[in-house]
Amino acid sequence: MPLTAGTGPFSKQPGGRFNFAVEPRTGSVLFMDPVPHRIRVVFGGETIVDTTHAKLLHETGHLPVYYVPEDDVRTDLLERSETHTHCPHKGDASYWTIRAGGRTAEDAVWYYPEPVEGAEFLRGHVAFYWDRVDEWWAEDEQLFEHARDPYSRIDIYPTSRRVRILVDGEPLADTTNARILFESNLPPRYYIPRDDVRAELLEESDKHSRCAYKGEASYYHVRVNGTLHDDLVWFYPEPAYDGARIKDLLCFWNERVDIEIDGELQERPSRGVMSVSMA
Repeated sequence: MPLTAGTGPFSKQPGGRFNFAVEPRTGSVLFMDPVPHRIRVVFGGETIVDTTHAKLLHETGHLPVYYVPEDDVRTDLLERSETHTHCPHKGDASYWTIRAGGRTAEDAVWYYPEPVEGAEFLRGHVAFYWDRVDEWWAEDEQLFEHARDPYSRIDIYPTSRRVRILVDGEPLADTTNARILFESNLPPRYYIPRDDVRAELLEESDKHSRCAYKGEASYYHVRVNGTLHDDLVWFYPEPAYDGARIKDLLCFWNERVDIEIDGELQERPSRGVMSVSMA
């Protein structure tokens, strides 16, 4: 997770402290960071963006967003829109619609022709809604879900501490062979070998989700004492590089289960800390 979301230093609920005042609760921190790699955007079979001069905008409460110089955008495939929006921290945004390959993406591109004071660095750059285009590429690797944050880190450590997972007092898992995944500004996640999970309580789910760093996850429901807990467990059958050490291990939502570590009940993390936006 980024600098500006979760419990990041410039989020609305920072986990640490500075020796100077930061007030993102009442405002918004903007940080524009140069991107060292090539970025491409594809829609309708056409490369809309091909640039080595992208920037990554970090903004309080939002996932990081690529902004690219207008000169590196195929503006011949863009059509000006009548849509306008206002951001108190960036200014009035105008929009473009993409038309390429016989397809249309309405209001998929935005920019700030006259940014407010303090956000002048946005001038001359445009941004794309991630899910309104077909493909994003960093160099020759396709990106998924959202821009990867250079300040986000994943560490996975094996632990011999006893980890127990319970729902409504019913034990679901009990292990001394867990792996703990620490991801920047997120709660620790406990990944457990299948042999240490009560498989008879699991029911397959159709849900899938994708993490920009770990890959595509599949899910299980859990049924305890006749009550179905939807999508309570996830796992990565074919993880990306950052998730290689948790391949096929099972993880339970900390926010929805009770977790004991060496007999000590862990505090459930706040769901509010998790919320971020791409807008």
